[in-house]
Amino acid sequence: MTAPTLPPDTTTGSLTVPAHVRGTTVTGPLVPFGGRPGRPAFHAPDPAALLPRLVLRDPGGLRELHGLSTSEIIDQLAALRPRLTLEANPLLREALHTAAAWSDMTEPVLRAAYEGLPELFTPQALHDVAEHTIGTRFLDGWAPVPGRGGRRAAVRAVGARTVHVIAGNHPMIAALTVIRNALTRSDAIIKTPSNDPLTAVAIARTLTDAAPGHPLARHLAVAYWKGGAESFEQALYQPRNLDKIIAWGGMAAMRHITRYVRPGLELVALDPKSSGTVIGPEGFTHTAAMARTARLAAADVGELNQLACFNARVVHVVTGTHAAGLKRAEEWAELLHTEIQALPAHRSTPARHFDPALREQLRALRATGGPWYRVIGGRADEGAVVLSRTTDTVPFHTALSGRVANVVPVDDAEQALSAMDASTQTLGVYPDGLKERLRDLAPFHGVQRLVPLGRATDYRPDLPQDATEPLRRMVRWITDESHDPSTAPGGRP
Repeated sequence: MTAPTLPPDTTTGSLTVPAHVRGTTVTGPLVPFGGRPGRPAFHAPDPAALLPRLVLRDPGGLRELHGLSTSEIIDQLAALRPRLTLEANPLLREALHTAAAWSDMTEPVLRAAYEGLPELFTPQALHDVAEHTIGTRFLDGWAPVPGRGGRRAAVRAVGARTVHVIAGNHPMIAALTVIRNALTRSDAIIKTPSNDPLTAVAIARTLTDAAPGHPLARHLAVAYWKGGAESFEQALYQPRNLDKIIAWGGMAAMRHITRYVRPGLELVALDPKSSGTVIGPEGFTHTAAMARTARLAAADVGELNQLACFNARVVHVVTGTHAAGLKRAEEWAELLHTEIQALPAHRSTPARHFDPALREQLRALRATGGPWYRVIGGRADEGAVVLSRTTDTVPFHTALSGRVANVVPVDDAEQALSAMDASTQTLGVYPDGLKERLRDLAPFHGVQRLVPLGRATDYRPDLPQDATEPLRRMVRWITDESHDPSTAPGGRP
């Protein structure tokens, strides 16, 4: 295993973040980069100097990837699994150690996230991603498609030259990007985020260590550059260099990236979403039911410190809006706050950087909410539950973070759907019978994923994401059509 190369640089006075370009670790020439507000600065290789090495100039170089079978690629990725444990991998230990300074996650939650990375690299998990998202028959060769009138066709999923602009709210995103690039037989340049510039580099270096010179390593480049570096990005984001941009990010980032989209250069956008919960009347019939649903909902709100898109933020409870129902909703909201605080540290902790604007909103609501809202907790930034005493969500519900949830009473489950839209990703539902009833209606209101209550963060990478099939969009679908020579156009002999 390659030793870490990131001690504090005595010359520059800050951490050095290397690039890893097509099997080679690059540590210079260095330029400074400022971290996010309140985060450390660091130095990284000058992206302009890296550019000639980042880009795959000859698209024909993808042929060596397409000479590999899916089973060969899975075997190579699965061989990384024992190398991607914290115990075995000093690069990942270093990524964890330094991420504590950059990430919004706290160290116990981060550690648990890194400890989960090897499970993405089991042979079965990798096979499921390949088979369920694209289909190995399309990845391994030309899959026949029957036709009529002597017409025949074959279809193949062909890899592309890509840039992946990844998010840094969970190290899984870096690992998932490496996996997706390998299984699609694509060439990837991964732009690392400033709040996690090391995880993707660590995985790429581990891949090179495991298989020096392997095509998967030669078609992977990882580097940091500041988004908006216009001269560099104008030179990089050209159809002669790339086929696709796969971007995770907020509205500002997406608006910036779209300026580079043009014929021949496609954007696959994985933009932020919000998620919520609906709990049917069965969750409030007796004390034990209320305790159980509060414990399950706490996991959906608090896991990963509420930093993921699939974390619940608005919880609709079918208690009714009459006086007795509002009283029951208030009792349950108190239970929810207690259960969030009781989550173990490896699953959830108070936020490292509680949003000051949200803090002021909670203070104002606590002082002036009157008959419309009640704020439970939140005085020490430990997280809070805002109880709505009407069917309206709080005006700032899209900004809820730091383990803050809004509990909204409704008279029936379908009423909750009116508060959802196309930005709603995950809907946690209790009980399962209600989920089955809502699944044919919720998609019309924008809901993209339905899960049992308590399972919002149980992510499956082999399923569609954000109501799209990103891996099917990451490849190029090529058709080969044939015709019976005894027929002519129009069916004439």
